[in-house]
Amino acid sequence: MAAPTPQKPPGRRQAVTAAALGAAAVLLIAAALVPWPPLAALDRSVATGLHTAALDQPGITHANRILTDWVWDPWTFRLLLAVVVVRLLWRGERPVAWWAAGTALVGSAVQQGLKAALDRERPKWRQPVDSAEYAAMPSGHAMTAALVCVVLLWLWRERAAVAGDVWWRSAVAAACVFVAGVAFTRVWLGVHWLTDTVVGALLGTALGLASAAAWAALRAGEGLSAPPVRDR
Repeated sequence: MAAPTPQKPPGRRQAVTAAALGAAAVLLIAAALVPWPPLAALDRSVATGLHTAALDQPGITHANRILTDWVWDPWTFRLLLAVVVVRLLWRGERPVAWWAAGTALVGSAVQQGLKAALDRERPKWRQPVDSAEYAAMPSGHAMTAALVCVVLLWLWRERAAVAGDVWWRSAVAAACVFVAGVAFTRVWLGVHWLTDTVVGALLGTALGLASAAAWAALRAGEGLSAPPVRDR
């Protein structure tokens, strides 16, 4: 009789991925702040090239300002998550609602703490096309977008039979496009280095996955039942 296959701990895959992304972010932060010459050259090259393009194409620059200030602003993502949290509370799913809200608060605290600790200067231009305050790394726009997208995907996967189908893949692809778009607009507008946005995206994704892994482990340890799957 074959021995039963040992089950993996709940959330193990998310935890491992979060650890890998977090480690990558730490290495990138170290390389950017040392600075490591090849990475510094890449930062300067990308920033200079996109700033030149931003000056030459004011229409695209204006569109990017609308995207970054309204469509992909951190408060837009936070408001979207707040709507989902309120809906969960209204449906009586209080533990997961507060967990999602707490994840967003932790993400904001980590973001602001790192900005203060790293204190990296933003790019400076003779002809700026936009402005931003406070330290550059990590990008708050990119980190918030990544964190909220991961949390929303996690909540959706917990509550709907979408994993593996076209809707799930489309949602993941859309989240990736949003985060990449957020990062692009910040570098195009000359308020961030490329590494600022990559670090922000890595950290936001890592925190979101770590939160999902912790919730899965907590639910298993406390014997909490998963929410019912709702067919489409």
